[in-house]
Amino acid sequence: MTKPIIVQSDNTILLEVDNPDYETARDAVLPFAELEKSPEHIHTYRVTPLSLWNAAAAGLDAEQIIGSLKQYSRYDIPEIVLVTVKEQMRRYGLIKLVREGDSLVLRSKDPMLLAEIVREKRIQPFIERAGDDASLVVKPNLRGHVKQSLIKLGFPVEDLAGYEEGDRCDIGLRDTSQHAQPFAIRDYQVSAINAFYRGGGPEGGSGVVVLPCGAGKTIVGIGVMARLQTETLILVTNTVALRQWREELMDKTHLQPEQIGEFSGEKKEIRPITVATYNILTYRKKKNEDFVHFNLFREKNWGLIIYDEVHLLPAPVFRMTSEIQSKRRLGLTATLIREDGMEADVFSLIGPKKFDMPWKILEKSCWIAEALCTELRVELPEHLRYQYSIARDRERFRIASENERKVEFAKRILTHHKGASVLIIGQYISQLEELARIFKFPLITGATPVSEREALYGQFKRGEIKTLIVSKVANFSIDLPDANIAIQVSGTFGSRQEEAQRLGRILRPKKGENRAYFYTIISANSVEEKFAHNRQLFLTEQGYVYVILNEQMFGERFPA
Repeated sequence: MTKPIIVQSDNTILLEVDNPDYETARDAVLPFAELEKSPEHIHTYRVTPLSLWNAAAAGLDAEQIIGSLKQYSRYDIPEIVLVTVKEQMRRYGLIKLVREGDSLVLRSKDPMLLAEIVREKRIQPFIERAGDDASLVVKPNLRGHVKQSLIKLGFPVEDLAGYEEGDRCDIGLRDTSQHAQPFAIRDYQVSAINAFYRGGGPEGGSGVVVLPCGAGKTIVGIGVMARLQTETLILVTNTVALRQWREELMDKTHLQPEQIGEFSGEKKEIRPITVATYNILTYRKKKNEDFVHFNLFREKNWGLIIYDEVHLLPAPVFRMTSEIQSKRRLGLTATLIREDGMEADVFSLIGPKKFDMPWKILEKSCWIAEALCTELRVELPEHLRYQYSIARDRERFRIASENERKVEFAKRILTHHKGASVLIIGQYISQLEELARIFKFPLITGATPVSEREALYGQFKRGEIKTLIVSKVANFSIDLPDANIAIQVSGTFGSRQEEAQRLGRILRPKKGENRAYFYTIISANSVEEKFAHNRQLFLTEQGYVYVILNEQMFGERFPA
């Protein structure tokens, strides 16, 4: 039988989708390569230094990666690829950061490498002095800065300098939740906790856990807290997510209400367990002034800092994180993709990827819902086609996104799934307001007060409201377990991250058939097609297949 992959000398891997070994080959390649293109028959992956360093940090070695490539490769692997894999895998751990007495020390088995590094101008400000032949002493409190600079030079540091224990906080897990439901941490969540903790040694204690939306990343965070028994600062995307964390902590642990603080625009409570929003941390009165609330990182002797949705971490929080490297740091995310290209900063400042579970494996185990993805291509009306043809690129995208004919197709999808719990999601407020006016469904945007949002989400959860129209405020950390249909009418250009998060809104396991439906409505023969393809890359990498329908095909499947 013909093998499914072709490895090319430019470090790309071509994977044949129609090959019987496609799925097993894809799962073998995913831990060390990134998907770039995914047309119908051949998917293209790229092996990058960062993808290899993450693989090394997760415990893979060069022999295992080369073994996987040889197992599935149709032809001999180019020598340059073998050299690249071996060299980049060797680089992780080539420089180690350790603590010797009161000093932070960079050590390497290659003294010439350290001699080369110390001559780099961008590294010199962080070095206090040379140690012996194989070490450099790092200036106090510049642990993050030196790691950040070294990774830009192509040398990821293995940080073994250890962590402060933080003040103790007793965190016990319940066997039965406050809602009288049996509670136990799932096997894969235990594996994620163990991968982060690593027996409490310096090899653990910082890094990122990647799990699909709906797979219980919050429970992993709570499990790590229970393992460490320490005061914890939890950073989240918004106030609704903050209160969901608080509810989960109350529901799944024996923590008392007075032990959990809310640090947001509304409240400034600092307790043994404090949940804060990124927005409040990055608040400042004027652009050139200091961030008012950054002292929260030092208000208590935190033993753990949890970064929820770490792929959204704002740049100022990165800068602060570089100065608190002695704290244990856990990043939680559904995807490590950052549209700003700062994945290397996540690696060096939060930590490498410690655990990653393919979405389809959890789907097969029924821990998340099976998702059927459909892209519907709708023609622009005549009067918009001329307007589109003379517009600039950015204007073209908005015209295509707000195509008024999307409304009639959304209506037909709603009729087809009558009685389902539906989210209509979009980017442009004017478009969403028009949908709310036509359908008479409640609308949630960034301008909706938090109390009103929580009330509407509560009504949706109880089944009192069957359809919500939501802007991008619902992209993240919104727990709506019964939502089983999502209709996306517009999005943020080619954001892979957003596509994954929006699908995630409907992935929590369902009663009965455990199936969810994700519809994307785009304008045919427009820039939306190109952006839609890019948005779908991450989900394609996870094994999802989009069914593409034009208007005629849609009419056959969804008769009016």
